[in-house]
Amino acid sequence: MGKSKKRGKNKNAQSSIEFLIIIGFVLFFFIIFFVAIQEKIVEETKQNQELSVKEIAITVQNEINLALISSDGYTREFKIPMNLGNKNYSINITEDMVYVKTIDNKSAIALPVAKLTGNIQKGTNTIKKQNNEILLN
Repeated sequence: MGKSKKRGKNKNAQSSIEFLIIIGFVLFFFIIFFVAIQEKIVEETKQNQELSVKEIAITVQNEINLALISSDGYTREFKIPMNLGNKNYSINITEDMVYVKTIDNKSAIALPVAKLTGNIQKGTNTIKKQNNEILLN
């Protein structure tokens, strides 16, 4: 009877070890899955941020080009967002280029624009064409 009890304890111990090994594998694969999803989310967030930066720069470039081809007396208001989602960014026009970049410098773009007087700002902007000159704000 003593051997039978001992065999039962060995089987229970072996079952416990097998259970712990299975739980370890499940946790390992869960962690790998979680890390892969997290990386995908980070990559999509970065792509969305880069797209937003590009859209803002193209909007400014298009507004300036529209004023350039318009006749004298042209006036238009357009808006530039205050933030990119929850990120802050800077925007300016220097040496006939519109520069848009996030404050963390992870996304940036520079696009050529026509010569103009004034600078861009976040919020509402007014663009005019007077005497064949483009005036911004």
